[in-house]
Amino acid sequence: MRTLTQPGPIDPVRIDMVAGEAETMAFDTRPGQTLHAALTGPMIAAGFQAGTIELTGGAFNPFRYVMPGPPDNETHVAYFTAPNAPIGETLLERANATFGWADGQPFLHCHAVWIEPDGRRRGGHILPREAVFSRPGAARAWGFRDVRIETGLDRETNFTLFGVRPNGAPNALSTAGAVAARVRPNIDIARAVEAIAQQAGMRDATIRGSIGSLVGASFADGRVVDDLATEVLVRSGQVRDGKAELDLAVIDMDGQVHDGVLARDRNAVLITFDVILSRNA
Repeated sequence: MRTLTQPGPIDPVRIDMVAGEAETMAFDTRPGQTLHAALTGPMIAAGFQAGTIELTGGAFNPFRYVMPGPPDNETHVAYFTAPNAPIGETLLERANATFGWADGQPFLHCHAVWIEPDGRRRGGHILPREAVFSRPGAARAWGFRDVRIETGLDRETNFTLFGVRPNGAPNALSTAGAVAARVRPNIDIARAVEAIAQQAGMRDATIRGSIGSLVGASFADGRVVDDLATEVLVRSGQVRDGKAELDLAVIDMDGQVHDGVLARDRNAVLITFDVILSRNA
């Protein structure tokens, strides 16, 4: 498994996790809304302090995004490309977004796959305030009132990243219906999901939304993405009898999308991974 040495001191806690109760909600976006307004508005109105959102369908015009890129300098192991802005309408295939807060204001971290006006299927990190819906999309959210997600400077990676904490008195992991977690670098993501489930006493669980970055990617069928950095979104994920299986869309440094089930023990988190896990009945 490939790993990278981060620029800052290694945090001794490799997985932060908070128990809570996730409520589901469905809504449609409207043309003329920015992605940020379309997704954060309903979450705020519902009183949620944290959550994850899966979005399908719809289109954007205008649309701006960045892709994973090489380090900008010695202060980061990887960074982002310059923004891209296709001319015309971009059709959304699938997006996952983490909802939280930055400096007291609502904030989104969103990875997606789309079809650009020239017909290319690409993906990356959408700039939520600079992408405007031209056609409506369908959203499904899992929101927490008892968990708070907010940004803070992470000394290990030197990025400002989402972190998780209780919103009020902490819930017991063993009885909560869901867990919000943040996974730090150089841990295999499947093993991390299994560790989260084990600590929460979840033998069977479902991953909701969830996004992050990996050092390249290795799939169960033998395919390998050799790039230094990839951004990913979970298309589907399950923990069955304690074992995790993750089906991801993996976006490489050229914006190409690679879909499939990940291999075990070969996919290290690059910068961070936002994980929402709900207990199966």
